[in-house]
Amino acid sequence: MSIPLNSSIIKGKKRAVSLDLARGAMLLLIALAHAPLYLYNSEPGIMQRAESINFFDQVVNLFGMFFIDNRARAMFAVIFGYGLVLSFESQISKGKRKKVALKTIQRRSWYLILFGIMLAVFIGGQDILMAYGIAGLFVSWLLTRENKALIRTITIITILYCLFTPILWGFNMKGIGNYGFAPEVSATDTYLSTAMISMLSFPIIPIMIHLMFPILPSVLAGMWMARFQLLTKPEQHVRTLYFISIIGLTVSFLGALPLSFIGSLWHPRFFIAGLISGLHMLTGIAGGLAYAAIFGWIGARLNNFGYISDSLMALGKRSLTFYVWNEAMLVLFLSPVALDLGGRVSNGIAAMIAAGIWSLSLVLATLLEKNNLNGPLENLLRRLVYKHQ
Repeated sequence: MSIPLNSSIIKGKKRAVSLDLARGAMLLLIALAHAPLYLYNSEPGIMQRAESINFFDQVVNLFGMFFIDNRARAMFAVIFGYGLVLSFESQISKGKRKKVALKTIQRRSWYLILFGIMLAVFIGGQDILMAYGIAGLFVSWLLTRENKALIRTITIITILYCLFTPILWGFNMKGIGNYGFAPEVSATDTYLSTAMISMLSFPIIPIMIHLMFPILPSVLAGMWMARFQLLTKPEQHVRTLYFISIIGLTVSFLGALPLSFIGSLWHPRFFIAGLISGLHMLTGIAGGLAYAAIFGWIGARLNNFGYISDSLMALGKRSLTFYVWNEAMLVLFLSPVALDLGGRVSNGIAAMIAAGIWSLSLVLATLLEKNNLNGPLENLLRRLVYKHQ
């Protein structure tokens, strides 16, 4: 898998470059996407963005709409799906039967869900681990099937999401009566109250995420990319990666364009705004594929490694550990249960805080790499998954 995959099964220079660079950069996008969710004193803007109060906020919000929102999640899902295939094939190459390898993947997914529960309930972070653990359980059966079954499943699932996602968001936004959503945190939150609420709501949250957001098509697309080794042997697929990047970025940009007009140049009815939001999510699938393909292309072209590339790769190898770390730091700095900066800063400053947190994780990951130490959560997950083997 992508986030929980232990770096020790990554073999080959190109594979490590493409996937680890992508994972390291992905953590920045996720931190930037989650930071606005804590700005409880700001008026809602568009979707989960806080309203801009200065020019810098406007720039950050527009950048987020075009390049982060519903694109970081899709990139995560693509890499996750790719990692499922890698993990499965790694076990098969070691002589394990398909049934045993499949059970290992499913067990890993269950532990990923458990890690997500711990993050949501006890740390209070914005969790996506539960949703991707459930996705692993949903799609794992395809690991033993031929490409035809995978392509057929991708087609059916994607069509269903294309039909229902805009409509669901149309009615959702109409019911809310606003173009944006108020943050779920408030000034009166305490650690105990948020933990109790999370304890009650965590079984529902990942189900709602899968219902409202098109995660599964991106996971399945990542599995398809892995079948053709687009990121593990990118030097053999440069033209294909270039094509996916250009088409994906174009579709992603065009899908974000209507949403960027809402609230400023365009004031549609709330139902129409919801349809546009659904379109933004669906075209984000293309954006996530493009981002993954771009890092595949970089992996194929990169010959001279420097401090930045080495640090990004070190972070990518420990993406589970530093995903949880980044979420914990966002809670520490922005949440009302800790330092409460989320009640005092605007969206632009929150983005700078998120970038600073990610930069710190980059430094810490580099130190771990220099000392030849894996991430502690990667080590824990591996022990839990393989303790009975």
